[in-house]
Amino acid sequence: MASPSVLHVVAAVISNQQGEVLIAKRPDDKHQGGLWEFPGGKLEADETRQQGLARELNEELGITVKSSQPLIQIRYDYPEKSVLLDVWRVTQFSGEAHGREGQPIKWLLPDEFDEYDFPVANKPIISAMRLPDRYMVTPEPDPQKLDEYFSKLLQALESGVRLVQYRAKKLSSEQLLSVGKKVVELCELHQAQCIANMSIEDATHISAHGVHLTSQRLFDIDKRPVDKNILLVASCHTREDLEQAQKIAADFVVLSPVKATASHPEATPLGWDKFSSMVSEVAIPVYGLGGMQVDDIDDALNAGGQGIAAIRSLWP
Repeated sequence: MASPSVLHVVAAVISNQQGEVLIAKRPDDKHQGGLWEFPGGKLEADETRQQGLARELNEELGITVKSSQPLIQIRYDYPEKSVLLDVWRVTQFSGEAHGREGQPIKWLLPDEFDEYDFPVANKPIISAMRLPDRYMVTPEPDPQKLDEYFSKLLQALESGVRLVQYRAKKLSSEQLLSVGKKVVELCELHQAQCIANMSIEDATHISAHGVHLTSQRLFDIDKRPVDKNILLVASCHTREDLEQAQKIAADFVVLSPVKATASHPEATPLGWDKFSSMVSEVAIPVYGLGGMQVDDIDDALNAGGQGIAAIRSLWP
């Protein structure tokens, strides 16, 4: 629950069977009037978050929520008020959505959102809405077994992975680019996005959909280094890392290690409580990394995260 001085608002990213998301237009005479928003409203003192969400969506849209899960929480300080946006993803509902209060509504595909004007505080919601609940990091490719590597990548994509980090630290410069181009090609064939963990120049060369910065490279820049149509991602381990990622307008980050991991046995795990505390301090989608399994996705969502990032548990 937000502090008394902060307006706690529950809001929903509501999806239909066509993959469209519902938005509503704010009345001109209200705060941020005339802009589009995700439906929702003020949480009452005697309500749980899910109760408040269900009530608001019934009052505003005439629908009954059947299935929902946390998506992202955003604290935003306007000059006139502070707001905590508590956003949920609604995937099942009954009833036909309509503006019960006379407000215009629209169903949009995720890539159509850039054509509409939203309050500034809604921007991270749009980023989170477009992201899946798992971010697969590829293992180091063996130059002698590239056919096997591509075969397993194909299996992962066919199983539903839609966000891939291409990571290769031991390939030659030529192999790094040639393998990367093939990874991007396979991702595009399956409507997945490939984030390249390499220099921005190399990521551009292979036509990657984004670039992933290590925590060291994160502090080498002081503003967003790529255009808004290129995803900017960063590895974070501390609150300072998260603040820097937000400063340079990263689209999402991974925060690690959440659990103990064999690859970094010397690192002290954050645990879900600390993960949740750190995530609550930034308005940016955060994936948990480090010892993650598919069964951890619900814990990540309930802790305010976007989902999990992993190599072993997502790679076939």
